[in-house]
Amino acid sequence: MTQPSTDPTSKPQLRRSLGLVQATALNMIDMVGIGPFVTLPLVMGLMGPNFLLAWLVGAALASVDGLIWSELGAAYPEAGGSYKFLKLAYGEQKWGRYMSFLYVWQTLIQSPLVLASGAIGFAQYFGYLVPLTEWWQPKMVAGSVVLLLIVLLYRRIEDIGKLGVVLWVGVLALMAWLIFGGLTHPNHHVDIFPSGGLPVLPGLLLSVAMGQAAVKTIYSYLGYYNVCHLGAEIREPQRVIPRSIFLSILGIAALYLLLNWSVGTVIPWQEVQAWQAGAGDKSQFIVSVFVERLYGPAAATVATGLVLLVAFASLFAVLLGYSRIPYAAAADGEFLPLFGKLHPTKDFPYVSLLLLGGVGFVFSLLFRLGEVISAILAMRILVQFVGQAVGLILLRRRRGTAGLPFRMPLYPLPVVLAIVVWLAVFCGIAPVEVSWGGLHFRLYFQLAALGMMGLGTVAFLLWSRQRGQWPFANR
Repeated sequence: MTQPSTDPTSKPQLRRSLGLVQATALNMIDMVGIGPFVTLPLVMGLMGPNFLLAWLVGAALASVDGLIWSELGAAYPEAGGSYKFLKLAYGEQKWGRYMSFLYVWQTLIQSPLVLASGAIGFAQYFGYLVPLTEWWQPKMVAGSVVLLLIVLLYRRIEDIGKLGVVLWVGVLALMAWLIFGGLTHPNHHVDIFPSGGLPVLPGLLLSVAMGQAAVKTIYSYLGYYNVCHLGAEIREPQRVIPRSIFLSILGIAALYLLLNWSVGTVIPWQEVQAWQAGAGDKSQFIVSVFVERLYGPAAATVATGLVLLVAFASLFAVLLGYSRIPYAAAADGEFLPLFGKLHPTKDFPYVSLLLLGGVGFVFSLLFRLGEVISAILAMRILVQFVGQAVGLILLRRRRGTAGLPFRMPLYPLPVVLAIVVWLAVFCGIAPVEVSWGGLHFRLYFQLAALGMMGLGTVAFLLWSRQRGQWPFANR
């Protein structure tokens, strides 16, 4: 039997220590963050009596895209997720280097945005418990959350897996309590299917309101692929990765639908829209109001505390997964070597963790929640989701399917559908009104995303020229 090396000079390596339960737990707590609690009233306001349909649309897109992630993750279970997938799909020596570099480049911005969105939402709900009347108080709460996350993640992966399961239990307990409340105290009718039946369904699905609502629900489902970022730390990845992805999607979809139905039976969508149209909008604390109506103020305080626990648990999983991406790129020699360092005794990418956490801390002090949600999707869609879907087609053509541990059904239909829907979501991201220095203008996140791709392209060319690599390699 081979004994582990005791050579103190041996290079630290990531450990395959996470099983199906831990992988699914980390995925689900990534998905159920503050998102469903802050987007629930927004979707009600946009869709009215058809708000449940928007959550079904989000689940459908996650399921279709999950097939792509499952096939790639099972075939290439390494640290970095999309970084590895894009590099392999487009060619490791040429365009794959460019696509994977763009992805890591955007990760340095979009992953701290994800972290900031959860921290800002955390501060928003914290305001129900402790009124935050000064402009700097919510920012102080959000920044403190990010700093605490960095401290908790500065440890071995085995300890993180165990902590993830504990946090997962807290997530499930909160959702079960909220759903039970709605099931046992319904006093309003909620339409599960559009009241107009099948004839009105195409119009609803193609409406502007659905496009805007889908952006909110998709944001709340994001995270089903977190296990792919941890591919090098998953036991039996060919089996565990696809199972954890679909267990996460199906489980979270059921929880979201039941949660929305439960809240809607106690707080009707008409009341939510009235709140949003007036002063003192209570919809930002809709879960707290929901529990208060059922069980009183004391129970609402407890529920709010649990919402904050769920939000914190999600950010825990987010920062864990994304910290592995710059590490994987640097370990490959395709990004700054500094990011490729593992902690000498705890074997985790501490430089990547500290940098992404630090940028997330800054973003949590600068931006508002709605701006961050739109920016996150705009940054991700073209390179990560659309680029990865096209990449899967290229990989199948070049390498075939004989060695794939998991093959999606009905190929290529899911891939084509995912590309079309992701592009529709990208085009449908609404601009925001921005005021700065007395000037008022509209910020289009699509243009911001394209601008970041342009800057990333310049950075890639400079990096490649310095190293004498494609497209500047000597012929």
